Amino acid sequence: MSRSVESYIRLARIPVAVVLLGLLVSGCGVNNIPTFQEQAKAKWSDVQNQYQRRADLIPNLVETVKGYAAQERTVLEEVTNARARATQMQIPADIVNNPEAFKKFQEAQTQLSGALGRLLAVSERYPDLKSNQNFLALQSQLEGTENRIAVARRDYIDAVRVYNTELRTFPGVIWASTIYRSDKPMETFTVAEDVKRPPQVKF
Repeated sequence: MSRSVESYIRLARIPVAVVLLGLLVSGCGVNNIPTFQEQAKAKWSDVQNQYQRRADLIPNLVETVKGYAAQERTVLEEVTNARARATQMQIPADIVNNPEAFKKFQEAQTQLSGALGRLLAVSERYPDLKSNQNFLALQSQLEGTENRIAVARRDYIDAVRVYNTELRTFPGVIWASTIYRSDKPMETFTVAEDVKRPPQVKF
């Protein structure tokens, strides 16, 4: 066989080898880290959207309670201030990779949840408020939003668990230490179970 034919055969094998190598690499989970990361980021956006939905409901709820229980000034102010802290907080773009910022966000939302629980408990002392249709509608919307927050938070926690696990296990740990060295583990919620439960009012 001539030298030129041998060279041609060797050159012809290169594209085949490249394709096979590409299939092998893709089959080894090289795309898992960015895929799982994007999924976790999407779930984080859902969490933020639900918290914003709750924040949007609070002013109307406060005004309705104020109309029937203006003397509950301390509780009303507490909710208003907690909402202000939660909504005015500057959220950095890297919050899911920033333990300190994530902790502050979590604490602000936890304080707001506690204040809301106390506001809703006020209605027990005011029968007219408990039967007010506007209050009932707002309370129902808030309860539904709290449930959505719980679901969104759970989905985010699951997505982060998958992503963080991929960074630490084979073969993801190889890609994390080579191709994706700038990708860091994401933060997750650590609040106690009793705080995670949405505030409830028993009628």
